[in-house]
Amino acid sequence: MTHHNTSNEVWAEPFKIKMVELLKVTSREDREKAIKEAGYNTFLLKSEDVYIDLLTDSGVGAMSDRQWAGMMMGDEAYAGSANFYRLEATVKQYYSYQYTVPTHQGRGAENILSQILIKDGDYVPGNMYFTTTRLHQELAGGKFVDVIIDEAHDPASTHPFKGNVDIAKLDKLVAEVGAEKIPYVCIATAVNMAGGQPISLGNLKELRVWADKHDIMIVHDMTRVAENAYFIQQREDGYREKSIAEIVHEICSLTDAATMSSKKDAMVNIGGFLAMNSEALYEKACNLVVVYEGLHTYGGMAGRDMEALAIGITESLQDAHIRARVGQVEYLGNRLIDRGVPIVRPIGGHAVFLDARAILPHIPQSQYPAQALASALYVDGGVRVMERGAVSAGRNKETGEEFMPKLELVRLTLPRRVYTQAHMDVVVESVCRVMENADKIKGLKFAYEPEYLRFFRGKFEEIDA
Repeated sequence: MTHHNTSNEVWAEPFKIKMVELLKVTSREDREKAIKEAGYNTFLLKSEDVYIDLLTDSGVGAMSDRQWAGMMMGDEAYAGSANFYRLEATVKQYYSYQYTVPTHQGRGAENILSQILIKDGDYVPGNMYFTTTRLHQELAGGKFVDVIIDEAHDPASTHPFKGNVDIAKLDKLVAEVGAEKIPYVCIATAVNMAGGQPISLGNLKELRVWADKHDIMIVHDMTRVAENAYFIQQREDGYREKSIAEIVHEICSLTDAATMSSKKDAMVNIGGFLAMNSEALYEKACNLVVVYEGLHTYGGMAGRDMEALAIGITESLQDAHIRARVGQVEYLGNRLIDRGVPIVRPIGGHAVFLDARAILPHIPQSQYPAQALASALYVDGGVRVMERGAVSAGRNKETGEEFMPKLELVRLTLPRRVYTQAHMDVVVESVCRVMENADKIKGLKFAYEPEYLRFFRGKFEEIDA
């Protein structure tokens, strides 16, 4: 049975507001000037020129009074900080992993893990790529292979677990390259690029059996594991009576190692970690973390941030919190569906994804319709969102050809505990106005294209028809 927090259901946030940050409202003329100066890239806008910032949910959540209090308990010792041991114990208790190596954020963990496990010519299957993850895999000599179920590439499919792995695709890869060329399978919970879509525990258990049979590790990209657990609780048979904390523990216990960007689920402004159960892998990670991040007991994080992270982990697993967190995303998504806006279904856990192909059918994918739509949304209402389509997909590192993914999306990402339902209503009105005037939106071409992760710093110009 699927449960939805629809716009008709009355519910409220499990917190009250203690401090506010004032927002600046700009004119349309100001925003047109700002987006042009930013090369039609929302990443290059100044934050002070943004009214409602839905660019990301990374590092932008509101910390609780307890987390802020924890910041005052920072033990900034270079070695053996008390906050590290608190963090390590929290990861072990709630996520099941025996060893923790802190990193400055998730990609620090991806870099270390990729260098340890991947060798030249390896293949790394995963349930859809993520930008930084794939880049680290490629820089280490590996090649990413997508093994997510086909439904994940169809925005209209209402499959409840679009993050699931297609075991037949894994079998095909083993037949083609051999198990010894596959160092691990990378599993993201609440798959970002698919629209925040979850993997089921049933599928993960199947994958565990497959991985044991082939002696291949499972690495968990656990950035949004609590949101994935919520969908399991609501949609998967036998989990309705289980707590989010219990489900999260079960998910993690089915995997061997994990990378975590703590800036999402755990609601801190900076930080991440690499966690694992293998002592040998831990030793290798400790050797590398001192090269790239810092000593193995701080790894690029201040003691105060490790304390806030340990507290944030416990808060992220509270059922009332996650219900309100995903509930606000569903509220926004359902309001847009009611107004006829084409979005990825089912609604994801951290964001609503607009289908840019459907909204801008007159712009070919080679002219980056999702990038153009993201820019138009900023100009209309000062709402900053993110492209997740051809620009994000980048180029094939061997041929230089652009990847043209089936999903050409604009991501409206909700920070945790930051905005009200009224902000969501403003966003809905802005999206609808842009859609009504969609034929006026022009395609884009690169004016400047960086070598790596071009969506962060690339600049565009409009193509005059």
